[in-house]
Amino acid sequence: MKLIVSGRWFSGEGLYSVPVIGVLYPEDLTEVEGRSGFLLLSYDLTPRFLGVPVKRSPLPDMLFVETGEPEPFETEDVRSVELIFRGSSMSEEEYTRGIDKVKDYIARGDVYQINLTNRLDFELSGDPLGLFLKFYSRQPVPYAFYLDAGDFFVLSGSMELFLKREGELIESRPIKGTGHTPEEILKSEKERAENLMITDMVRNDLGRVSQTGSVRVRELFKVERYETLCQMHSTVMGRTRDPLSEIIAGTFPPASVTGAPKYRAVQIIDELEPHARGYYCGSAGFVQGNGDFTLSVLIRTAYGGGSELSYFAGCGIVWDSDPEREWKELLLKTRAFWSIA
Repeated sequence: MKLIVSGRWFSGEGLYSVPVIGVLYPEDLTEVEGRSGFLLLSYDLTPRFLGVPVKRSPLPDMLFVETGEPEPFETEDVRSVELIFRGSSMSEEEYTRGIDKVKDYIARGDVYQINLTNRLDFELSGDPLGLFLKFYSRQPVPYAFYLDAGDFFVLSGSMELFLKREGELIESRPIKGTGHTPEEILKSEKERAENLMITDMVRNDLGRVSQTGSVRVRELFKVERYETLCQMHSTVMGRTRDPLSEIIAGTFPPASVTGAPKYRAVQIIDELEPHARGYYCGSAGFVQGNGDFTLSVLIRTAYGGGSELSYFAGCGIVWDSDPEREWKELLLKTRAFWSIA
């Protein structure tokens, strides 16, 4: 088993190799509390925490890696890596038809927003670690990691913070709003409205696990620039004394990858998406024995085994979403991955 992570998980720079001491496939998150290591949570856990059935992948719902002290990773010579596109779970026509169905649900008052995703399937020629190294060099992000679990691998180029706890402080930084430039995003009423809806959802989620009156929005509509796109996020904070298991139970799956209201949004997502999300739209990150943790949202994420892998991307659909524009946004989100080989 191998774990390579961005140093920005713990205020470092570059990439780090994290020694693997032991592996646990927990049945319950209480088994992880009091331990230090790297935790991987699948979107397949949604029925357990939200009570909504979803399509399931064959991979473990949870994986916990007990880790040693990270060491700077000496970049390896990357041999030739090639991705051969084999197809997607939805064509452009099918995806835009899904957008129209979402808008019908919005018109009926079922939901305000849905995160509709697509799965892209590839054949990989080369080492998946080499693929990750190219992916990271193309777009360095704070919550990148590569996990080789033997039977399968996961690589993520996420820039989104799901939850971070330090002592009693808890923080979430949901991302909604994508474009080529900050100006393009900030002048869009649609992008701002989308971000505001999800920020309000995160306020409600954190309110379930935080002390009464402690939840506040610290930052709204902040745009950050990455190599291939710009993203808008907001920051919500609270104070909590709840353990990891209760915090996840009250907030999973992440609001930004579901929709508003979350329960009905997940039902509609499972109706419209022909694929299981698996680790995509789940969460991963470091937990500490003292109860602190940092968990990302698994966007910009691929997983697979052998020479096969799938990469996912999605868009937040609201009433005034333009199907053609949303399809272009989805393609923009795949650029850093698809262009690396």
